[in-house]
Amino acid sequence: MRSASEKLAIIRLVEDSELSVRRTLAELKISRSSFYRWYRAYERGGFEGLESHSRASRQHWNKIPDSVRDQVLEIALDQAEMTPRELAWHITDTRDYFISESSVYRILKAHDQITSPQFIVMSAADSFRNPTHEVHELWQTDFTYFRIVGWGWYFLSTILDDYSRYIICWRLTTTMAASDVTATLTDALQVTGLKQARVHHKPRLLSDNGPCYISGELKRWLAEQQIEHTRGAPYHPMTQGKIERYHRSMKNVVKLENYYYPWELEQAIANWVQHYNHERYHESLDNVTPADVYHGRQEEILVQRAIIKSRTMNQRKVQNLRLAG
Repeated sequence: MRSASEKLAIIRLVEDSELSVRRTLAELKISRSSFYRWYRAYERGGFEGLESHSRASRQHWNKIPDSVRDQVLEIALDQAEMTPRELAWHITDTRDYFISESSVYRILKAHDQITSPQFIVMSAADSFRNPTHEVHELWQTDFTYFRIVGWGWYFLSTILDDYSRYIICWRLTTTMAASDVTATLTDALQVTGLKQARVHHKPRLLSDNGPCYISGELKRWLAEQQIEHTRGAPYHPMTQGKIERYHRSMKNVVKLENYYYPWELEQAIANWVQHYNHERYHESLDNVTPADVYHGRQEEILVQRAIIKSRTMNQRKVQNLRLAG
């Protein structure tokens, strides 16, 4: 029997797949009847709806007080752009009170504040074969594009730190030339202080096989900077999964508006990068922000959350036992 975590992972894979549901499930060797049963259970009850146990076995000592439920709904209405996962950790960090992601989901679902599953994950192919262990060990880079009304196509060159997923720098350009790549990398070396600092080694660079990344000009520049260059296998973009996923999340927000001048697009991208780096809880980073990992605050935050969770559970248990007794 599959665990709730396995069922949720399968749901996420199917939602994120570019193939049809039928073909994706065939690849996973899972029947459609089972998948849709899990999916309906997940829509009704969130993560806990996927667990194989009866309602009678649930422990009521952990019941969430009505005042907390009202507060969750109030915060959700105020932070409408946040998912249940992000709201749960936002409440923990800002209100000093622990509440699980699934509990937030159920509360919002009961008030018709959710119309579809609010979880999006990367597929397994987005993980790198040799994961990084520190900041500035590996940088990912790639281009994406935007259309500005009356101006034509503009290209966004971005440098992402692989370990923290922090956006180090970006440039909006009119071409995708090797010179645009070197200019973005120069900005990254400058802003991180690695251009002047004497370090054991410069970050490795990971890119795809686009013309600008395989050019002799870039190869010579990287050699001068003592930067090792790794490229993903052709037609196999899994290694660039982090920056590809970042671009998709960013464009889902930025492209909601039309832009008539380059400066308007630059301002929208700058606002998104600020939100992404410093405010957006990242599921793959234990629900802290990229800036928290980049600046070394992750462990302190996770320890504080564990303390809040323990204290909340004890308070909730005492409160419910008094009501029952």
